[in-house]
Amino acid sequence: MTTKHEPHDAYRPNVGVALFNGQGRVLIARRIGDDGPEVVAPGYEWQMPQGGIDPGESPEEAARRELFEETGVVSATLLARLEREVHYDWPPYDGPPHRLAHWRGQRQVWFAFCFNGPESEIDLAPPGGAAAAEFDTWRWERLSALPSLVVPYKRAVYEAVASGFAPFGDPSVRSDERSLPGSSRS
Repeated sequence: MTTKHEPHDAYRPNVGVALFNGQGRVLIARRIGDDGPEVVAPGYEWQMPQGGIDPGESPEEAARRELFEETGVVSATLLARLEREVHYDWPPYDGPPHRLAHWRGQRQVWFAFCFNGPESEIDLAPPGGAAAAEFDTWRWERLSALPSLVVPYKRAVYEAVASGFAPFGDPSVRSDERSLPGSSRS
């Protein structure tokens, strides 16, 4: 795929959210289907919430908005942010014109949040019914297991997230005692 953008601009600005529960597990959800070049491979339908950064929106604002739009969650406390952006390229795409197709892939800012609400707050139906749901089910999973559950083209990103946020996956360590190399408190 060719692009007229400069290399940095060839990637869509995006955020990702690792939402941890009190047992150190992260919320993952199963994608219903493809979204243009963002394809889902059989057996690799799981991912954490993610989405684009709107003009004028900070990465943290985008992360909170995407978390709400995709999961209904508002009861979340910021734990950390990966210090460096990570990116991935789309797999080859020859489908119909799509809003994502003019980018080469996505460059992401990842955040770790602690979920402090009741599980009944988690609702995969988009608020207001304005958009179609992206996911059909969710579960809590070990962070270290995620790279093997996502589509191969996102695997390196999930490995970086699993490494950067590993201390949050240890429920024996209180969140205020966790120190994360490669991440920062916002």
